[in-house]
Amino acid sequence: MRIIRRDTYRRMPWKNGQGLTEEVAALPEGVVVDGFDWRLSIAHVDGDGPFSLFPGIDRTIALLEGEGLALDLPGGGTVTLSPGGDPFAFPGEWAISSRNLGGPTIDLNIMTRRGRVDHVMRRVALDGGRRIDPEGTTLVVVCVVCAVTGLSAREELSRFDTILLDAGDTVEIEPAAPGFAFEIPLSASR
Repeated sequence: MRIIRRDTYRRMPWKNGQGLTEEVAALPEGVVVDGFDWRLSIAHVDGDGPFSLFPGIDRTIALLEGEGLALDLPGGGTVTLSPGGDPFAFPGEWAISSRNLGGPTIDLNIMTRRGRVDHVMRRVALDGGRRIDPEGTTLVVVCVVCAVTGLSAREELSRFDTILLDAGDTVEIEPAAPGFAFEIPLSASR
């Protein structure tokens, strides 16, 4: 188990230069923007505009903060990310444009290299605590102040801190107040 604190996230411009990203973690570590097998990041979306293209990458996005984000999809459809809503998965080749609904947003993004790593992003309630016993590498982004007990002593976590777990790293998450987290299991592609 490894705790990754938000104040240690690497901040950088988006690939298209039109926004700011906080890189939570990537594999291989320290890799340049296009060389990852997987990458977890938090995006600050201050205005409307296009998403960066990532050919060969599968992406999932979820709203962390803000009133909503409309995603204009190729072919004319629109998906709206809303507070408490489900994540949205899409291929990195898609030319998507976003529109903030009611002001700036903060979004969680997981990206995995197609054919190498698969992922799923789930929003999970932390109302009375949650036990996580992953079968493989799993990222957990907490969206509420909480405590986590695992392999070592009890640790206090702040909003948007991340827990990186491997198989066998059983943890208990106890929130200070009702809230939620995002669980993201990663696995080798088959």
